[in-house]
Amino acid sequence: MKKLLFQFDTDFHPSVFDSVVAYDGGADHVIGLGGVSPENVKGLVEGTIFTRAPKDKKNTAIFVGGSDMAAGQALFIAVQKQFFPGFRVSVMLDSNGSNTTAAAMVAKLRTTGTLAGKKAVVLAGTGPVGQRAAVMLAQEGATVSITSRQIANAEKACAAMKERFNVDLTPIEAVDYDGRVQAIQGAQIVLATGAAGVELLKPEHWQDNQTLEMIADANATPPVGIGGTDVMDKGLDRHGKIIWGAIGFGTLKLALHRACIAKLFEDNKQVFDAELIFQLAKEMA
Repeated sequence: MKKLLFQFDTDFHPSVFDSVVAYDGGADHVIGLGGVSPENVKGLVEGTIFTRAPKDKKNTAIFVGGSDMAAGQALFIAVQKQFFPGFRVSVMLDSNGSNTTAAAMVAKLRTTGTLAGKKAVVLAGTGPVGQRAAVMLAQEGATVSITSRQIANAEKACAAMKERFNVDLTPIEAVDYDGRVQAIQGAQIVLATGAAGVELLKPEHWQDNQTLEMIADANATPPVGIGGTDVMDKGLDRHGKIIWGAIGFGTLKLALHRACIAKLFEDNKQVFDAELIFQLAKEMA
């Protein structure tokens, strides 16, 4: 029986990236649907849960994606509300690659240093990857701050993660280089999760920082988020700091994404959100 993955995307066009990785993860067919929302998902879910016998439901799964994490989270919840005993399929949330990217980044940091008890700052951390990475760092015992050019956005992100994961994050306004340099003072861990092609720190902003131990940059588009690092950095020591570039931990991100897809088809009860994805990332790292 064919393994069918239904890709429910909150954007108009389903993500090509997610489709490719889904095939590489073991799906026989990927059916991408765009513009899916909590309001129109009911019939789509019913099509996945009513069409195969109980023993065969493991061969149907749902992937929730799109560029908007808040919209993806709402859709993810709406999908599960349609399930009832005996009628459900496995489902995964990875809007904008946020769960798998954040999990791979933090899991790799764990392999090269201690996170518990450390001060961590997630620069430009209000996006999907930044928010989830901040949560995972906090769950590992770090004290975590999120920066944004507008304090209201940082506060909103921290409040959303408190509501979803019950973790305490600190919002920081950092409108320019000076603000970001100030934000990382006394920090041992710095993550850059800003928009593609935006440099958040220059080399001189971090190279002589005496407390800084580890840096991870999620930006693979030139210029990178942390000047003086490289996308290929794979736990490389630069100026006494351990550096992870986007491609350096990206190998784990892709392997993790594929592994999650494969696990969706093991049975029909899998629910892959940040918690299980991060747990798997730590095992794989």
